[in-house]
Amino acid sequence: MAHFVEDLQHEAGAAIAAMQQAALAARHAHARAELMRHMLTTARKVKDKPKAEAVETVVTEWMDAWHLARAEWPHIAREMEAFTEAFYDYANAPTDAHDARLRQTVEALDAALAREGTTISDQMAYRSQCAHGWWEWVRPTPVDLPGRKERPGVPQPSAGEPFWQAGCPDFCK
Repeated sequence: MAHFVEDLQHEAGAAIAAMQQAALAARHAHARAELMRHMLTTARKVKDKPKAEAVETVVTEWMDAWHLARAEWPHIAREMEAFTEAFYDYANAPTDAHDARLRQTVEALDAALAREGTTISDQMAYRSQCAHGWWEWVRPTPVDLPGRKERPGVPQPSAGEPFWQAGCPDFCK
């Protein structure tokens, strides 16, 4: 039979693990949602321009914000173009068909990023100038991220670790 202190340690460990999983899930969902909100806002700003011009403007802005050179990432740029076209269409007519196309292009962009070992939420969190600081405290930007740029507006956690590990002595990890 476990004793009181052991029971408390087990309960605490389970609660900490649940908190970590919840924090990671929240970061993933929030970063994706923020990208989609930014994309829709941007698409609405350019919806009165000709489609080709509007898409080019948004893709260029997005690729620049994420520090991805189009010549070095043409496969990502192609998916981003389709993704942006879907947002443009949705901004001009928010129909179920355009919503379905948005969902398809998000899946395709996610798949292209997955082949590079990343996700939409990681790209948004690691590269965007619009990143929310708490994302960095849940999953810090890898120091060896290709094209990594310092983002002065995004607070950095100590030692590049999630908040539940930063500053914690070895015995409490």
